[in-house]
Amino acid sequence: MSAPEKAYKNLTFLNSPDARHIRVLCEFVEPRSRFQKLRVRDTIVFFGSARTLPPEEAEVQRQTAQEALEAEAMPTEAARAALKRAERAVLHAQYYQDAVDLAARLTRWNAELPKSGYRFMICSGGGPGIMEAANRGAHEAGGKSVALNISLPFEQAGNPYQTPELAFEFHYFFVRKFWFVYLAKAFVVFPGGFGTMDELFEVLTLVQTEKSAKPMPIVLYGKQYWDDVLNFQALVDWGTISETDLDLFHVCDSVDEAFAYLTERLDVLYLNPKK
Repeated sequence: MSAPEKAYKNLTFLNSPDARHIRVLCEFVEPRSRFQKLRVRDTIVFFGSARTLPPEEAEVQRQTAQEALEAEAMPTEAARAALKRAERAVLHAQYYQDAVDLAARLTRWNAELPKSGYRFMICSGGGPGIMEAANRGAHEAGGKSVALNISLPFEQAGNPYQTPELAFEFHYFFVRKFWFVYLAKAFVVFPGGFGTMDELFEVLTLVQTEKSAKPMPIVLYGKQYWDDVLNFQALVDWGTISETDLDLFHVCDSVDEAFAYLTERLDVLYLNPKK
């Protein structure tokens, strides 16, 4: 008679509801082991829409939509709506390029720090859009970056600019969020939808309530977008947040401004805290 199968080799059990807490624990412990082995201590996290296209792709879509309208290849109303969406995508694509440029500049800045090692490494959600742009910028600057992927039925797919040994695949959103925050020393939040808002407000809540003891500069990138979709002053006026809570984040509208703000704050907070 052969020996019974060991519980930790029983995939049926490990994928069952009874073993959910074991799977959750694995998503805490395995990344920690890898981060420690690779000496990753600090990250700059980029959040933003998975739907933001690279400029070249957005322009191709705009041209295709323009040609379809001119050729009357579809009903005029539908063609005009498609062109409007494509033109909006072209405008939004500038955020993709800005994320690439900012991630690249931060990666080069980090590389020039004395004994920087893997400090202030770019970190994203590993998917397309702004996430891809962040990993791409680090890659093009000759650096490594972290990619915290999540398994989703749509949208999320690993981008080609991830550093393989620092790419992770999570099942549980809350564990993924933990790893976004645990190593983070700063956040850059580009325009995005529900997921980006969820991540932004989670971080703001942790800082506001001082559940995160470390200082973490938060940049909201793209003034027009954030002014259009969020009215933080209204929260103050209604008394649901304090006036001082508006100091928890800094709105930037250019790569130069965001880079200067982040590097100055990181220098004061972590590199030369006694300045």
